[in-house]
Amino acid sequence: MAQSPATGSSPTEAGAGNGVAGLSYEQARDELVQVVNELERGAATLEQSLELWERGEALAARCEEWLIGAKTRLDRARAAQNQQAQGESARAAE
Repeated sequence: MAQSPATGSSPTEAGAGNGVAGLSYEQARDELVQVVNELERGAATLEQSLELWERGEALAARCEEWLIGAKTRLDRARAAQNQQAQGESARAAE
């Protein structure tokens, strides 16, 4: 099972129960593109369209989870880099 990008632990409930919790960002994104294309074709029945819509919502939530996690990781890395630079500046000023 994939790890949640934000926490490094099991994925949150955003994807629980609908089969998307273990998907990587790329897998969820690619499947979401397929769902959108199928919905745009309009050939599905109403029930199929509703199921596709629900699947698309779950896939979009999974993608968002990954993107939020990536932003969190970048923010932490930037903060650590800034903190290190400030420490080096303070030592150089002494």
